[in-house]
Amino acid sequence: MLERDIVTAIRKYLASLGSDVFFWKEHGSVYGTNGVPDIICCYKGRFLGLECKLPGGRLTKIQKRTIEKINRAGGVACRVESVEDVKRVIERADLKVIERADLKARE
Repeated sequence: MLERDIVTAIRKYLASLGSDVFFWKEHGSVYGTNGVPDIICCYKGRFLGLECKLPGGRLTKIQKRTIEKINRAGGVACRVESVEDVKRVIERADLKVIERADLKARE
């Protein structure tokens, strides 16, 4: 299995979520920004950054810094190895949406 196989499987899964999601595959190039996650996604209004790696694959220093910046800014970014990992990330994003709705209801 190659990293692109993981990316393809994740893209198929995200596409199956219908109108709740908008995403694209970020292609690294000399014109792009170093460290940007492989898949950029908006899921129910939440920003997700998914850095795809083979099992045991390591993040570069710039990938780690970018993931930290996204998380500090209120998005959800992490390293993923499979569709199952992405499902867990989306569950986490769903919980944040519910928490936000609960806070608004209390105001």
